[in-house]
Amino acid sequence: MAQITKPSIPKGTRDFSPLQMARRNYIFDTIKSVFRLYGFQQIETPALENLSTLMGKYGEEGDKLLFKILNSGDWKAALDGEALQTQTIGALTGKVSEKGLRYDLTVPFARFVTQYRNDISFPFKRYQIQPVWRADRPQKGRYREFYQCDVDVVGTDSLVSELELIQIVEEVYRRLGIRVCLKLNNRKILAGIAEYIGCPERIVDITVAIDKMDKIGLDKVNEELLSKGLSQEAVEALQPILALSGTNADKLATLRTVLAGSETGVKGIEETETIFGLCEAAGVNLNIELDLTLARGLNYYTGAIFEVKALDVQMGSITGGGRYDNLTGIFGMPGVSGVGISFGADRIYDVLTELDLYPQDVLQSTQLLFATFGTDELRYALTWAKQLRAEGLNVEVFPEATKMKKQMGYADSKAIPFVAIVGGDEMAEQVVMLKNMTSGEQRKVTLSQLLEIMKG
Repeated sequence: MAQITKPSIPKGTRDFSPLQMARRNYIFDTIKSVFRLYGFQQIETPALENLSTLMGKYGEEGDKLLFKILNSGDWKAALDGEALQTQTIGALTGKVSEKGLRYDLTVPFARFVTQYRNDISFPFKRYQIQPVWRADRPQKGRYREFYQCDVDVVGTDSLVSELELIQIVEEVYRRLGIRVCLKLNNRKILAGIAEYIGCPERIVDITVAIDKMDKIGLDKVNEELLSKGLSQEAVEALQPILALSGTNADKLATLRTVLAGSETGVKGIEETETIFGLCEAAGVNLNIELDLTLARGLNYYTGAIFEVKALDVQMGSITGGGRYDNLTGIFGMPGVSGVGISFGADRIYDVLTELDLYPQDVLQSTQLLFATFGTDELRYALTWAKQLRAEGLNVEVFPEATKMKKQMGYADSKAIPFVAIVGGDEMAEQVVMLKNMTSGEQRKVTLSQLLEIMKG
């Protein structure tokens, strides 16, 4: 007999069980509730975007990770023998693919703001929770399909927006019970450092390399910088800056001296000092560290950049973002400043799982189950269930009058806290036998008593 091959899903994607979905919704609901505290409103954008919207926004490495979609119909018609022989892969891709899956939520958001500029009041505060896709190598904490929870402000240069994002980070992780450190830097400081070592035109190469410090270490970063064409002298000049230690104030004071000749660098220092001052004035208690190796390799950041790491789990960043003054200009809308952060829901899920921080009742969607001994009892239970649902209670009726052990086992498997048992005696008295599944206590109650207990 031929073996039946079990179906499977692509690497880097996942199915989610009811327990996993309950935990994910706990994360999403927590994050949404904090976003709304600060006046952010929800939008959604399509999974598909035109490649012209996506390409060139994430740097060369990001472009390679875009999932591209073949054109509908006879896509091969765009290719001829000469094109196949003479044109590059990039040029050929442009002929057969005009759309791609979104890589993040920030670029589609910039497109949204530009497209609907006449319908938006500025500053525009939005949040967005949707899946994104990257053709990356799957590994722990890194998936090809994953959700982002983004919150952004556009239309203001005020650094109060950076403060609010930091406050959101503090409150979200306080509610989730995760101890975190927020790492802060500024792309203007990085640009000033590039000027200081004599390589202002190599800012992208420098930031892409030093952003990998946590993953590959200083020696490998230096090797990559040299391989990109930086001189040995420039790399050596960079070392003391990357090794800066002390308090945030100490680091900024040293940078003021080192970058005194860079107008851009000094501006970045001033912005960073302002953010620290606002955090102090607002009573922020979050652990914030100025980290000069933080670069966040995406090319569109122009000011403050953030990254959040869990302190009790070995995991990459679980939140990140920054200011992107020039992003909407790419779509023909210059002069609109924006700043935002993205919560990595999938990594947060892994952190909560590893630390066992989920509430005990996270799966408890059903509050009450009716268990019955026969057909008449089942009909009796259905009338009660309807009235209880009308009062806003989550109620199930077991669909078969089967063995009571099976019905109780079902309640246990779904962590249902109460079971209303209906037999002939209960029907005659117009009551149910209510069982507390935690304590095992049972007592007969009327409909009004049951409603009072469940709501209490």
